[in-house]
Amino acid sequence: MNTRLTLWSATALLGLCLLASCHDKQNTNNTNPNIPPDVSTSAIKGYGLLSHISGIWDGPVTSTTALGGYPEWIVDFRPISGGQVSAKNELDTLNDIFMSFFIVYDSTEYKLCFRNGGSFAGMKRVSYLIADSVSETGSQAYYRFSDFVKGTKRAWSEVIFHDDSMILRSYTNKNNSLSSAVLHMEWRAGRQDTSSCQAAKQAFGYPKKEMVKNFSSTFAGLTESIFYTLNGDPYPESAQPYLGQATLSYTFSPTLPAPDPNKSVLLVVTTQPMISGFSINYASLKTRSRYVILASGDRSFTFNYMHPGTYYLYAIYDADGNRTMSSGDYVSTTNATFTLPATGTVAQSTQINYQVP
Repeated sequence: MNTRLTLWSATALLGLCLLASCHDKQNTNNTNPNIPPDVSTSAIKGYGLLSHISGIWDGPVTSTTALGGYPEWIVDFRPISGGQVSAKNELDTLNDIFMSFFIVYDSTEYKLCFRNGGSFAGMKRVSYLIADSVSETGSQAYYRFSDFVKGTKRAWSEVIFHDDSMILRSYTNKNNSLSSAVLHMEWRAGRQDTSSCQAAKQAFGYPKKEMVKNFSSTFAGLTESIFYTLNGDPYPESAQPYLGQATLSYTFSPTLPAPDPNKSVLLVVTTQPMISGFSINYASLKTRSRYVILASGDRSFTFNYMHPGTYYLYAIYDADGNRTMSSGDYVSTTNATFTLPATGTVAQSTQINYQVP
């Protein structure tokens, strides 16, 4: 087995917006500004992003947050309805992020909304940004999203696509401590895989002009469209459709040296098998979908809001603490397979049974 396999990944850090859930009822009678017109015949600001974003992306993050930068952040964006796409990620038990893009009505027109919610060092936060600037040419697509209430002065994000590359930048005024928003993080990613999202795209006819939320009066009376508790969150993770839950665990083979309780174990989930005998199928590294870093004493983890589909589970004991699979590390050498149904639950386990020479 090859002795080098980079698995360090990042998660969470920024302020953005959301996607998804049951579709709100629409009415073609538009005498009331809070009653949206027919979405299927309406222009939707930012709609083109839905065609660009689906797939598994991977690239480095630079950040001004306490988490700092990371050489690798892997994000698996897939549709969860005709008018929405989402991705959930974890770094460890204290840091996670749920990102989502979806179609909303804001009392004047249809727009795309960008939601970011999760935990940063165990503290909850969720923010909603609305598309306010779009530029689409033959070679590049640009989308800007800003705070529903305070606009770009409070927080904003920009997403830029060029072929199979993406740049996502986030800006914030640091909890209103600055007069204008400054760069918070930047992610430069390349698309790694498009096969994993095909089933969902076909199931929903994605992308489709479907309203996900009517936000005509959702943020009325608020000072910003950012929440620090679950109270008042207009579209919590628990309301996201189509997603399931996988509880994944691992054991250590009794033939291996006892693990150090101060070391870490990485649980890695791919959409294609990564192991062939004692060799790594390097092409499958591009299909890494979910992962988490655990203390070696933590033997299981539940991945919430996970896209339905077939996956392969692997575990790596990081004996030298370098966040890569290298000589002396322990790894699992079987393709522990599981299939997660939509809105369902599943459990799977693997055994760490081999020490890298």
